[in-house]
Amino acid sequence: MPSIVCSAQASYKKLPGLLELTDTHLQWTKAGDKAPSVKVPHGEAASLSRSKAGAAQVRLKVGLVSDEAGHNFTFTSPQAVALAEREKFEAELTNIIARNRSGAAVPPQNPPGPTIAAATPTPGTPALPKPKNAATPLRPTPQLSRASTSRAPSVASDSRGTPVSDPTHDFRLRKKVLLSNPELAQLHRELVMGGHISENEFWEGREHLLLAQAAAESQKKGKPGQLVDPRPQSVDGEVKIVITPQLVHDIFEEFPVVAKAYNDNVPGKLSEAEFWSRYFQSKLFNAHRASIRSSAAQHVVKDDPIFDKYLEKEDDDLEPRRLREERVDTFIDLGATSVDHEETGNEKDVTMQAGKQKAVLPLIRKFNEHSTRLLDTALGGPAAKRRRTDNGDERLAQLDLEDLHDNQTSAGILLDMQDRQRYFDGRANGTQDGDKAGPRVDFREALQQAKSSTAGWSTSLTQLKVDKTAANAALVSMTQNVATRLDVKMRKHDIPEGLFRQMTTCQTAANEFLRQFWLAIYPPPTESQSLAAATPAQKAAKATKMIGYLSKTHEKVEALVRSAHQEGVDSARVKVAMKPVLDAVDKALEFWRTRNSKGPR
Repeated sequence: MPSIVCSAQASYKKLPGLLELTDTHLQWTKAGDKAPSVKVPHGEAASLSRSKAGAAQVRLKVGLVSDEAGHNFTFTSPQAVALAEREKFEAELTNIIARNRSGAAVPPQNPPGPTIAAATPTPGTPALPKPKNAATPLRPTPQLSRASTSRAPSVASDSRGTPVSDPTHDFRLRKKVLLSNPELAQLHRELVMGGHISENEFWEGREHLLLAQAAAESQKKGKPGQLVDPRPQSVDGEVKIVITPQLVHDIFEEFPVVAKAYNDNVPGKLSEAEFWSRYFQSKLFNAHRASIRSSAAQHVVKDDPIFDKYLEKEDDDLEPRRLREERVDTFIDLGATSVDHEETGNEKDVTMQAGKQKAVLPLIRKFNEHSTRLLDTALGGPAAKRRRTDNGDERLAQLDLEDLHDNQTSAGILLDMQDRQRYFDGRANGTQDGDKAGPRVDFREALQQAKSSTAGWSTSLTQLKVDKTAANAALVSMTQNVATRLDVKMRKHDIPEGLFRQMTTCQTAANEFLRQFWLAIYPPPTESQSLAAATPAQKAAKATKMIGYLSKTHEKVEALVRSAHQEGVDSARVKVAMKPVLDAVDKALEFWRTRNSKGPR
């Protein structure tokens, strides 16, 4: 019998059970069952993910070699205990995955088989935990509720053992970039998998794509800005309101009075289903709707002895019922009227009231509270620098976002000069000599000449006539250019698909070889993150290799011209289409010949 390394109470697909890690398997057993429903051999473990710090639920995801989605487990012990249990499992599984990647994993006693996952029935009503604190209920992280569209930060996300701290070497990011760009993936198959260039050479100069992908994945998803307003949906021909755990947490956070009612009545007086059924038919729910309550809606709702106790008086007076310690930010306040009637003065009068209809005032204040709560959540609380002041400059300073500033700093390409010091010394000496021998300027005479040259400028300006010939010619030229482009775009080319694909392949391959050649000749920008720097000998070898590929471009184009002639296509069209690539190749070849003819410097 295998020995148990660690164990913990955990749920799988919302069903409680026991998660165990033995010396051969990771297994989960449903509560009440004897045989494990999920059994994963050590050799199948490929990656590990965890929920974010501070999340409401402590989760651990194990990715498999045969299934990247893997299995998600939620530790159900109290928060402190669950975190400690997860750390234990995470430490052990990290060592196991590291052994699997290095190929040093100890083979299990039993032959590894497919992962066993017993079919688990989906409960009709999800188990909704009762909030411990009605005023500040916990809210699960949105990313965890949709495992198929998001992924928590992985402990070991790279399936090839590459360091995830450097995005430019992360195989997983490279794979995602290729999947999102079919043309780049096709070029990768032809050049890298074809053996023409290496993997690192292909990604050299494309680090910005990997960094952008890493930034997109690491971006924290904010709280949804939509006000919680459950709407009926048609389910199996019946109109219902679908209740999910996420919706329950959102309602508790947006309306603390509902959380208080839940704590007071469930499960003592009402069951889970009865509570929500009566709530959505009560006046309390109607008061929480994000729309103006009409008289028809008031007749639809029913009196409820339980929920009516939590009703509050409508906040529709001129002054709000609850005064906030900090006023609402000007740019999100729907009742702000500080810029109205500036031409006659903006002293508050009857025309500057926030809401002429009494029913609108509760909605304005509700949206203001919701917007303020969203802003505080995103910025980590009400900061002193965001408090509204009477100084308009400080309010407008909130619109000056750092992300909107264009970064103009660039180190550029350093110029490598011989005898640099002698060059600057010579310029300094020449400047000093010029100052001594230079002509002296009489400033009074120069000023008098400038004044005389501007005499009668108004008369000359009225007599100025601008020749429209050049402007008309430029406009006609641009119009003809646009018309020609449109004609070419609308015209259906009659080049066969196979020949057109060969032309595209030849062009993209030549462009990539050119890019690799010039990368080996000129240094990359110093401010960008790049792959490992190559030595001068490696760069010279790479340039020689690329020149060898580029020298065959003319032969490939000639072969395309012959193929076009055989298929009845005008060969001149192929030559015209490939001419820009050939010109770029000829320039690179000429540069290489000129450089080698001078010999080593």
